[in-house]
Amino acid sequence: MRLNEIVEKYKSAPIQVRASFWFLICSFLQKGISVITTPIFTRIMTPAEYGQFGVFNSWFSIVVIIVSLSLYLGVHMQGLVKFSEERDVFTSSLLGLTTVLLALWTIVYVVFHQFWNGLFMLTTVQMLAMLVMVWTTAVFNFWANEQRMRYSYRMLVSVTLIVSAAKPILEIILILNSDDKVTARILGIVLVELVGYSWMYFYQMKRGKKFFSGRFWKYALLFNIPLIPHYLSQVVLNSADRIMIQSMVGSDEAGIYNLAYALAMIMTLFNIALMQTLNPWMYQKIKEKKDKEMAPIAYGTLILIAVINLLLIILAPEAVAIFAPKSYYDAIWIVPPVAVSMYFMYSYDLFAKHAFYYEKTNFIMLASVLCAAANIVLNYFAIDMFGYIAAGYTTLICYMMYSITHYLFMRRVCDKYCGGEYPYSTTKIVVITIPFMVIGLAFLAVYNHPIIRYSIVAASLIAMIIFRKRIIGFLKQIMDMRSSSDR
Repeated sequence: MRLNEIVEKYKSAPIQVRASFWFLICSFLQKGISVITTPIFTRIMTPAEYGQFGVFNSWFSIVVIIVSLSLYLGVHMQGLVKFSEERDVFTSSLLGLTTVLLALWTIVYVVFHQFWNGLFMLTTVQMLAMLVMVWTTAVFNFWANEQRMRYSYRMLVSVTLIVSAAKPILEIILILNSDDKVTARILGIVLVELVGYSWMYFYQMKRGKKFFSGRFWKYALLFNIPLIPHYLSQVVLNSADRIMIQSMVGSDEAGIYNLAYALAMIMTLFNIALMQTLNPWMYQKIKEKKDKEMAPIAYGTLILIAVINLLLIILAPEAVAIFAPKSYYDAIWIVPPVAVSMYFMYSYDLFAKHAFYYEKTNFIMLASVLCAAANIVLNYFAIDMFGYIAAGYTTLICYMMYSITHYLFMRRVCDKYCGGEYPYSTTKIVVITIPFMVIGLAFLAVYNHPIIRYSIVAASLIAMIIFRKRIIGFLKQIMDMRSSSDR
């Protein structure tokens, strides 16, 4: 297809399709720039400093939920639809509630700052910066949700691009001119977000003209507070290992583990891209009681995610060498189990759709809490007995539990609402998953044999070239589904 034909096809596409494309670009920009700049930060920060920054991010992902109650997540999106005639008032009142919550928690911190500093192992400046980041994160997400709802993608893309590019630039400048490199990097993020996002707060408050609304505050609190255990549990699954490694082993090891986790998390770019494309179509199939039509696409995407993961695993030594100096080399032994975990993270999302659609949030919360608790317990014993690399395997075990639990809950939901008809075959899921796990972990044995690894990569690329028409056809089928569901 020629360039002018592609441009014409893009221009003639519905606004929903064009907006969905650019929202996906936003997601890639935010995470992609972070990945691209990793080699720079691993070379201007020691493993200990890089580990301390990773632990700061882990704590932030927990604190932002507790302080803001994640009001900018599901409850805001649902409210924008439910209260469509009062969107501006709804948003400004939730911003007001978030501001009150942040002010109360800031007072609690200031009064007992020595206790909190000791608990988080952070300085006062870092803690205050974290609280500011809670505010900027909430402000941006409230604004971004409205842009997505209105399909106003141009402004969202512009702001995302500018802020995403400015952050690492200022971080690098501050790090190179500071002795406290961790705090310098944190302040770089805070300053850019304050400049880039503060105007959104005043803009939305001016539109809504309402700081307090008893009706909307009550609605938001009743909706979101029961989901806090679920949100926190997901964060624990992603972050507890780094916090525990720093506490039990040291900051150097936390930095090495953080690099491995960052490399494996590249896969979330593909996970998010696929799931954002599939979501509307899958929910439509569940609504139409055509669950069985989901299976071929689900199996295909699982295979696609598995293959991309295997390429990342087998090239882990090269990836670590590109992204960090030799002091981080041990990260190669952590990439395989964490990368396999990303496969189970994607599969969980496939299985959880029915529970979300039929509003069985108790199932979702139970699965999250159980697996998060298991992660903490397993980390405590495994890190102590086998060292920090074991945290990669505890992460894998817990994401396997997470996926299996959601699969079982999906079947329970289908027994009640789908007449006992299940969308997926257990046998086919197992046939895809087991070989992937075995091959992925077996690649550890050839890490010191580059000729064998390169031969496997070459064979994989040849196979992809041979079957390129099938692969392209499958990807086109996924994009066509997104277009049809948006229409």
